[in-house]
Amino acid sequence: MRSIGELARASGLTISALRFYDRSGVLVPALVDPVTGYRWYADDQVAPARLVAGLRRVGMPLAEIAAAVRHRAEPAVVRRLLDGHLRRLEDGLADARRELSRVRALIDPEENPMTTTLALSRVDLAAAIDAVRFAVGADPEMPMLSAVLFEADNDGVRLVATDRYRLAVSRVPGRVDGAGARALAPVALVDRIRALLDTDAPEALLRLDGASVSVSVADDEVSDTVLPYDAPDYGRLLRGHVAPAYRIEVEVPALRAALAGATPARVRHEGVDVPVTVLGLDDAGGLRVLDGEAPADPGAVRVGVNGRYLLDALDAGDRGQLVLELDGPIAPLAVRRPDDADAFSILMPIRL
Repeated sequence: MRSIGELARASGLTISALRFYDRSGVLVPALVDPVTGYRWYADDQVAPARLVAGLRRVGMPLAEIAAAVRHRAEPAVVRRLLDGHLRRLEDGLADARRELSRVRALIDPEENPMTTTLALSRVDLAAAIDAVRFAVGADPEMPMLSAVLFEADNDGVRLVATDRYRLAVSRVPGRVDGAGARALAPVALVDRIRALLDTDAPEALLRLDGASVSVSVADDEVSDTVLPYDAPDYGRLLRGHVAPAYRIEVEVPALRAALAGATPARVRHEGVDVPVTVLGLDDAGGLRVLDGEAPADPGAVRVGVNGRYLLDALDAGDRGQLVLELDGPIAPLAVRRPDDADAFSILMPIRL
């Protein structure tokens, strides 16, 4: 047995951190003296403690550290946790670079012009718009959601749309001239851009200047002013979306047929019965659309979503095969393309 001080020295964690991880249930001592309350640890707890110390140093959230410790004998699970956290760190660094570019332009606008120009594949830009358009909001009281966010970085542009109940993200690589930039384009402009892309030209030029968004293809151009609102902080939702417990490949035609043949559950929301599509796992670990009228198995993995929103996500991402990520009844459902990590949508769950 090792004392708490010995484990601290062996792992790189402080004594106060070890006490915190004990209270959090992440790293519980093998023995606690009932009289003094002193903590003692077994030799085989050194490796998990070092794992915790490493994940703590890179800022991984507590819930994911706990999951990594629980699944440390399952490398594939831990790798997904590490990959998800690394993506969040990279997104945070990209956000910081964009903000610093804007700050530099405010300090010295002549030396740091605000216009950013991107040369993009016309086909890829059209596909990216199609992948997010379904998630644009239509609530007149929240006009900032009736838009698509364009975020340019050093090697392309990300498109984001959300109506609070679903979020869609896509990305187009391209040649970039200028600093990172972002613009909230009204949906009417996005639709005009999409119509402009129905041509044979190979390339589209996207320009973001802080006040407007414009796209030109060959000799045609559309442009409009950006919306004067802050875009929703979609990064906060993505940073909170931890690596899922289940990643399931589905054939889209088969899933559509299952959705059409299943009876939705009924959930009472604000005095109204709302139909809810319930997804779960079959005995082989595949995706199953559950019958809402059947009695629920309390131990089964289930998540409820808006069925129409799920069909919209299937339409937007349809490549014949998609990957659905489930993590229980209160976690968002993610719909991903297996061949494109930068294109996905997230549906908020409906509590069953």
